Amino acid sequence: MGNGRTVLEGFPAGGPRGSWPAEEFAHARRLEGMPAEVVMDLATDTFLVIVRGGDGAQG
Repeated sequence: MGNGRTVLEGFPAGGPRGSWPAEEFAHARRLEGMPAEVVMDLATDTFLVIVRGGDGAQG
């Protein structure tokens, strides 16, 4: 799609814990210095942990 994001991991939205596994994964990545965030992919009913790109911070 070229929307400037990288998907790190996906977690099914129908799980008994909802978005928590995705939030925990994203939090761990943030502790490592990655600006990870959780978004909902409605098409696949999945929580995606992503890092947005295209902010000009590329070396």
